[in-house]
Amino acid sequence: MDKLDVAVVGATGLAGQQFLASLVDHPWFRVVRLAASERSAGKTLREALTDRAGAFHWYAGGTLAPALASLPVEDAAAMATDGLACVFSAVESEPAKSLEPLYAREVPVISTASAFRYEPDVPILIPPVNAAHAGLLEVQRRRRGWKGYVTPIPNCTTTGLAIVLAPLAEAFGLRAVAMTSMQACSGAGRSPGVAALDIVDNVIPFISGEEEKVERETAKILGRLAGEAIVPHGARVSCTCTRVPVLEGHTETAFIGLERKASLGDVRAALEGFGRGGPASGLPSAPERWIQFQDDPYRPQPRLDRDAGGGMITTVGRLREDPVLENGVKLVLVSHNTKMGAARGAILVAELLRERGQLG
Repeated sequence: MDKLDVAVVGATGLAGQQFLASLVDHPWFRVVRLAASERSAGKTLREALTDRAGAFHWYAGGTLAPALASLPVEDAAAMATDGLACVFSAVESEPAKSLEPLYAREVPVISTASAFRYEPDVPILIPPVNAAHAGLLEVQRRRRGWKGYVTPIPNCTTTGLAIVLAPLAEAFGLRAVAMTSMQACSGAGRSPGVAALDIVDNVIPFISGEEEKVERETAKILGRLAGEAIVPHGARVSCTCTRVPVLEGHTETAFIGLERKASLGDVRAALEGFGRGGPASGLPSAPERWIQFQDDPYRPQPRLDRDAGGGMITTVGRLREDPVLENGVKLVLVSHNTKMGAARGAILVAELLRERGQLG
């Protein structure tokens, strides 16, 4: 299989670096073009990541591949898309509003930004959960007159929750969900990030806009594609999102009311069997399973469980009956916010779209 040429926009930022680290030696994709803000344009990536004091700002783990380090960084507003199969966008939401349509006129754009998540002709894709929603991309192309399209991944907090809720909604129906998150600092990025004196020895009980994103995105992801629109799932979702002094890996407690009574054994079986043989199985970035269970009552923990399956597996534990919600169960999950919830999750979307003939 010949590799497809791709670009990473926002390549100098934390999210962009995560794309680069995940795309090194990818069997299907080859990074041939980088873009960032105007101040980085004209430099090699290594030069753009090196400050005046000589410090090298590579945060994605391991070492930067020499072939990527020597690539020139282009001005994102002027980057050409000729010869590209797709653009991976890792920019903030405000610049994404103008940059992503610019690229989508010619090529597909897979994005980590929230700029277009709530548009009616834009799916929010998690391949094991709602691959069928990718059909909406053809509607988007036609309505907007684009050769490409924009398809964002969810907020990183939404990802693990939606993966756990999807098999329960399918097997037993879903009535209501109450979730509290304990989110890693890396979810805030490095600019402006989370100030050390705020987060050390502390819990920040509010993340601006986060709760609304999770509630809205979960309904859309779990909804159904009907004609040329997604009908949101009717379950009520309520969230409290907090920031904790953890580097990576979001922990979430979920209280789930089902439509039909289910034993804990049946719930566990539905979770553990989720997505096997589904449309995302066998993709290069797909793990052997999407959900793994921990019987140890002190698990899952982000430090111990976030890297399961290369950061692509959601780990679940502490499954119990909940006496408050009707047909209620409760559990704890850990999901890797900068892998499945960010770059690697977006690359998984690109893999799915190539398999469906919607990319390259």
